[in-house]
Amino acid sequence: MACLPACGLDQPIAPPRLTVAEVLRAALPDYAATHRLPAHQWKILNALLACRTARLGGHVYRCLDCGAEHFVPHSCRNRHCPACQRALAEDWLKQQEAQLLPVPYFHVVFTLPHLLNPLLQQNQRVLYNLLFQAASQTLLTFGEERFHAQVGVTAVLHTWSQTLGDHYHLHCLVTGGGWDEEHGRWQSASRHYLFPVQALSAVFRGKYLDGLQRLFERGELEFHGKLEALAAPANFTQLLGDCRRRSWVVYSKRPFAGPAQVLRYLSRYTHRIALGASRLRALDEEAHTVTFAYKDYADGAQTKTMTLSLDEFTRRFLLHLLPARFVKIRHYGLLGNRGRAARLAAVRATFGVATPAPPDLAGPAIAAEPAAAEPGCSPGRCPHCGSPRRELLRVVQPGTWRLDSS
Repeated sequence: MACLPACGLDQPIAPPRLTVAEVLRAALPDYAATHRLPAHQWKILNALLACRTARLGGHVYRCLDCGAEHFVPHSCRNRHCPACQRALAEDWLKQQEAQLLPVPYFHVVFTLPHLLNPLLQQNQRVLYNLLFQAASQTLLTFGEERFHAQVGVTAVLHTWSQTLGDHYHLHCLVTGGGWDEEHGRWQSASRHYLFPVQALSAVFRGKYLDGLQRLFERGELEFHGKLEALAAPANFTQLLGDCRRRSWVVYSKRPFAGPAQVLRYLSRYTHRIALGASRLRALDEEAHTVTFAYKDYADGAQTKTMTLSLDEFTRRFLLHLLPARFVKIRHYGLLGNRGRAARLAAVRATFGVATPAPPDLAGPAIAAEPAAAEPGCSPGRCPHCGSPRRELLRVVQPGTWRLDSS
């Protein structure tokens, strides 16, 4: 059973509003008493609960104008932490600026049918990998057939719906055209059309289900609890048949207006997590409930609120913690890691565009400043008078506290 310490050091430093960490801090003692969580999930939860608290240490500054001292706690920089995603996204975006080409970009979304959700929950790593493979191969194949060239793809995994349910889909940023390396030229797509979505859907469905069949035959899938019956070949074949008879959703959005719009898209999707503090509305510890906002896209994208028990909220939140060391942003084709710099330089040469200088990244593994997006926080300024002039007095080393999973 997990226990939270009674002392105050696990509390955030002047929290501006209700946070995900605060909700988890209220929910986890009871949830952990009845659920066994894997070690990598405890590691993530420890990071989220300690983020921007004295537990991670920090810096003590003195304001050079008013003379007041103030403590700036370190952040965890965990990719599942809502408070840390802004800084991580900014660093990543600086790197991506060097990859952008002066061509149209399209946004294509590949969605898995909900019929596969239980299987995905028990086989996250292998079936997430299969989603990346099936979607990227589909796009690259269509690029070869239409342009006789190699398109570039950046794919980002999302696993959630607005209500924190499991909704497995891949957002893909695709170049409007491809690089014909044999002839040294760029093959452009129409500015308004990339590939037919119905054909994309059919090929994607076939590739994913064929991959599922191979994984089953190699014994690489797990079936526990209510899914034990699927271990029988006849039952698994029936599941594949049910999936094959359904139309799979592939959605292609309008092309981006230019590189600036592409970067706004990237910042919105690459480091988004299932739920951030801005959507939280109320925590009722006595009733053991939490209320959050969501957009109901089935009702004209109206903003509504949902109240869940803390146990159910925690269950849904944990659905979207990625497997340890899993890469959720991947590049393919023209943007694939091997030889990418040379390919991009060749494409830019055809457009007469220079290669951008390497980005200047922040670098440190632990950030010493709160996120600028948090209300009430002004990074780099005195919280008493707002002055940017301050001096570092000392560094506070991280403590040894952790939320013990034993």
